[in-house]
Amino acid sequence: MNRRTFFAITAAVALIAPAASAENFVTYTPGLIEQKLAAGETVFVDFGAEWCSTCASQQRTINALRDENPAYDVAMTFVKVDWDDFGRAPVATSRNIPRRSTLLVLRGDDELGRIIAGTRRGQIKELMDLGL
Repeated sequence: MNRRTFFAITAAVALIAPAASAENFVTYTPGLIEQKLAAGETVFVDFGAEWCSTCASQQRTINALRDENPAYDVAMTFVKVDWDDFGRAPVATSRNIPRRSTLLVLRGDDELGRIIAGTRRGQIKELMDLGL
């Protein structure tokens, strides 16, 4: 196979294959999490950064688990907090978020669970299961 054929096939596959990204996350704006919690929702919060490789690994695992079990999307609202924009804002400081790549599950006034920089599938699944 020559290079031209290889690149043509690769481009065609990229157009057909579904992309795993943060498209099913709500982008954080100030007050959003509190609003969702006050409405009785369970909120999965992902504090991450575009450049963070640990965050990217977590995102791939979260997306795969959500694809495998649609109950997660029924049970929780998934919120993405950009660490570069909000790492020193009240959304992070009020919950003692130490760094990017922190994942939380919140319900009402309670934090049901937290992972800091963990990327193991089983660990992330356990956290997500807390929100069910």
